[in-house]
Amino acid sequence: MTSESVKEALSQFVAERDWSQFHTASNLAKSISIEAAELLECFQWSDDADETRVREELADVVTYCTLLAERLGLDLDQIVLDKLAETRAKYPVDKARGRSTKYDAL
Repeated sequence: MTSESVKEALSQFVAERDWSQFHTASNLAKSISIEAAELLECFQWSDDADETRVREELADVVTYCTLLAERLGLDLDQIVLDKLAETRAKYPVDKARGRSTKYDAL
C-alpha cells in the first residue's frame, strides 16, 4: 500500500520535529477522521471537486493511516488483503455483482 520510501520519509519528517510523542493511536485515529472530513468537504456542494485540494486531503488521510499502522505495528498491505478476503466472502460475485445491497440482505 505504502512504499518503504514513503514510510521512511514520514518517519524522518516526524523524527526531525520530535512529533512522535504526540502520535498516540487515539490522536492518529482522530486525525484520520478530521482529514477524512476535510476530504469529504471537497465534494460538499459538487462532485466536481478541485483536484488539487482532493489530492492534498487524500494525502493527509493516507499519511495518518500510515502513521497509525506503524504505531500499532500493523502491515497495511496485509490488513487490507485480510479485510478484502472477509469482504469477498460476504459479497459473493453471483449475489453482489451490480448491487449495493448490504451483505446481510443479499
